[in-house]
Amino acid sequence: MQTTKVNVHGAINVLGLAKRVGARILQASTSEVYGTPATLPITEDHPLNAHSPYAATKVAADQLTLAYHRSYGLPAVILRPFNTYGPRQSARAVLPTMIRQLLAGRTEVRLGRLDPRRDLTYVADTVDGFVRAAVAAGVDGATIQLGTGRSESIGELFAIACRLVGVDAVPVEDAERLRPDASEVLVLQSDPSVARDLLGWHATTSLEDGLRRTIDWLRDHPEPGDVERVQL
Repeated sequence: MQTTKVNVHGAINVLGLAKRVGARILQASTSEVYGTPATLPITEDHPLNAHSPYAATKVAADQLTLAYHRSYGLPAVILRPFNTYGPRQSARAVLPTMIRQLLAGRTEVRLGRLDPRRDLTYVADTVDGFVRAAVAAGVDGATIQLGTGRSESIGELFAIACRLVGVDAVPVEDAERLRPDASEVLVLQSDPSVARDLLGWHATTSLEDGLRRTIDWLRDHPEPGDVERVQL
């Protein structure tokens, strides 16, 4: 499985090299490791409950990173972004696919479920969190979430995107874009207070500003062949 090769074997290779040279590791985790949470907002000590093979491999990579930190004193931080979006995002992600269809003038946009909620963080804010973690003191061994602390449903995002693009459209459920029920994560919403306390970080880009920048970039970089693919 490609996800295992990249997320698990790749992590082992990087950790081994970092151990030899004494470099700090910033392990890029994912909010998907929590699955559908038992409590909101999600804190860093929430139990891990991977709903998909991808999430399971990220759990493995996170745990390997912490094991190297504990066993060998490797400087390492687990950074857990919540649904980063913005220019250059894979066209398989939900925002680029809906925006590209709207920019193409479609009045019926094919999507999966509209009720899952996501904590969307603009890419520049996520990058700022990684940069701060790279140089911060006293954070080795920590797990730090990077999120806004709010969530919107896919349906709400679609309505905002329609307004910003200026297209009157309706979403159409496409069975091929639905996750299996048992693997769907219904809501992801972070508690960003640890990032604030340890890194002095918080998201500064509003959802509408981030979506406007994303729309402008996608408008300037049309890729018609990517419109048909989506992954939440």
